[in-house]
Amino acid sequence: MTDTPEVAALRTKVAGLMGRAKTDLAQLISLKSVADPRQFPPEGCEQTAQWVADAFAAAGLTEVGLHETPDGSKAVIASKPAPDGAPTVLLYCHYDVQPPLGDDAWHTPVWTLTDKDGRWYGRGAADCKGNIVTHLTALRAIGPDFPIGIKVVSEGSEEQGTGGLEKFVAANPELLRADAILVADCGNFAVGVPTFTQTLRGMVNVVLTVKTLAGPMHSGMFGGPAPDALAAMIQLLSTLRDADGNTTIDGLTNDQQWAGAQYPAEDFRADAGVLDGVDLLGRGTVSDMVWARPALTVLGMDVPAVVGSSAAIQPSTRARLNLRIPPGTEPKQAYDLLEKHLRAHLPWNAQLDIELEALGEPFVAAEHGPARSALEQAMATSYGRSVTTEGQGGSIPLCNVFADTYPNAEIMLIGVEEPKCLIHAPNESVDPTEIEHMALAEALFLSSYR
Repeated sequence: MTDTPEVAALRTKVAGLMGRAKTDLAQLISLKSVADPRQFPPEGCEQTAQWVADAFAAAGLTEVGLHETPDGSKAVIASKPAPDGAPTVLLYCHYDVQPPLGDDAWHTPVWTLTDKDGRWYGRGAADCKGNIVTHLTALRAIGPDFPIGIKVVSEGSEEQGTGGLEKFVAANPELLRADAILVADCGNFAVGVPTFTQTLRGMVNVVLTVKTLAGPMHSGMFGGPAPDALAAMIQLLSTLRDADGNTTIDGLTNDQQWAGAQYPAEDFRADAGVLDGVDLLGRGTVSDMVWARPALTVLGMDVPAVVGSSAAIQPSTRARLNLRIPPGTEPKQAYDLLEKHLRAHLPWNAQLDIELEALGEPFVAAEHGPARSALEQAMATSYGRSVTTEGQGGSIPLCNVFADTYPNAEIMLIGVEEPKCLIHAPNESVDPTEIEHMALAEALFLSSYR
């Protein structure tokens, strides 16, 4: 595929901006924007929001502000009106990040961009500060006189799942109204493989509390007949998967099949870091399991640490569960089935409390339309190969809010978060060629979409 002179010039311009992109990403990574004041001071998010606002203003957007959302987080919103008759595109990203999950688990400093083996390491390098830098690079390449209207929203609490921006959008629909929406919080199937994320799974988050005793009891004096809350919880959780690892919640369909591109099992093993000899779960293909079927994960449990534990029967324990559900499954129905299953399988008549934390709808992105066609052509031109389509096992509840609030907008899911990025895990990184290619694709799209 040979570049036209216009594409070649834009490709050269984006390449020339990559040094600045690296500097920007280093500054962003150094800002500890974990939106949980129980773990990190809120000043980290406040500083990051201001950095993002200033950067988009410098990139040519003229109306820039920080807007408080109902969960207390600040959303950065920036825009430049469309010329007469031109469409408007909304660019989404988020500036908050996951906690590091233990500095000692990292091979590089958590909050310092480290260039290692051709990748840039640091918390937020891909999710989602790499996407912020991608947006900035694209806008710098074609601005400040944009041929269409540009709006940007950068969320401040996406990783917390507290819904601040979702409520804000519903209450302020005109502020972010657009003809096309690019949600940059996904990524390609692999480095160098341009990919649309077509579907997102929804989610049900719950916290369980199991109680059996008035207080801890000596395991020698009472062990045997005294009901152990921790053992009860373990037995209860074991009913949520069968011997093959399929998620098994009474009444919840778990045999759906994925009809699109397939995720080779060996690639998945490598991407997921599955240890040699350990089985993959489920009776379907990898694509079936991660994109088309429900999946139950135990996110956390309150248990005594091995070091310092005593010979005591536990009177109570808690567990936090995350149930991912595919398109076609309604989250409230999934929650009702999960609750019914848990109560039906609770051993020993233990006491069980179920707290619903969050519900998120599955999502299906735009498959056709002028924006989709223009972006597909831009991605193919940037990468020099045809575009593929995948599902995404994660959830972005904001996409459903966008769809409900702006029913005529084409919503497309892209980004720099390919599997090797290890988002939400220690040693997160981004491949800088993904930032460069996605920035060029976005610049081409914003230049050609009409």
